[in-house]
Amino acid sequence: MNPPPAAREAVRNGDGKITRELVLTTALELIDRDGADALSMRRLGAALDRDPMILYRHAPGKAELLDGVWTAQLRAVARDYRALALAHPNVVPLLVTRPLATPLALRPRGTLRPLEAVLALLTRAGFSGPDALHIYRALFGFLNGHVLNELQELVENPDETDDLLRLGLHRLPIGEFPLLRGLAHALASYDGAAELERGLDILLTGLATTLSPAVAGRPPEPEPSG
Repeated sequence: MNPPPAAREAVRNGDGKITRELVLTTALELIDRDGADALSMRRLGAALDRDPMILYRHAPGKAELLDGVWTAQLRAVARDYRALALAHPNVVPLLVTRPLATPLALRPRGTLRPLEAVLALLTRAGFSGPDALHIYRALFGFLNGHVLNELQELVENPDETDDLLRLGLHRLPIGEFPLLRGLAHALASYDGAAELERGLDILLTGLATTLSPAVAGRPPEPEPSG
């Protein structure tokens, strides 16, 4: 069996270190080539030219490996979406609101390709079609809300050192908005990238807990020995 591109690249670069990222990338390439049913820790070890037992440090078994593959790819989709939104902020309202007025089949095909790609990723990972669609909706519902929030994080006086004054929150009556004023420092130190990752942690952990991929015909993964 020829090793997937990620494994060949690691060998060619002389980097013998096996990282979780390399394990997940190689697993995805095997899934793309042979399907999720064919993925096993033994085949993955052979592709990486490593004892399969080493891989259990990065994923306790096939189920966790599949979870790692799809969540890693969805994180990449989310980061790319955020980067696109920040690079073209004036387009964001169109991305978020225009589809609501257009039937699905009449939307430009370019806007449907991300949907098809995510559905393909999740069904290859073993999710049913309806569950894959649910995950897509949850992910992009979160992403649309996140990019709108991030673009609205405007600073009134960027050179001001006092957070309350910097954000203009001093204008709000303290009797009516004590909590909002008290969060001035947290609001002023807003980090869009970190906020995205924290939100993805919550979202993807919840999805992995409530939905699990079921790969048809998959034999039980043997427990590691020794």
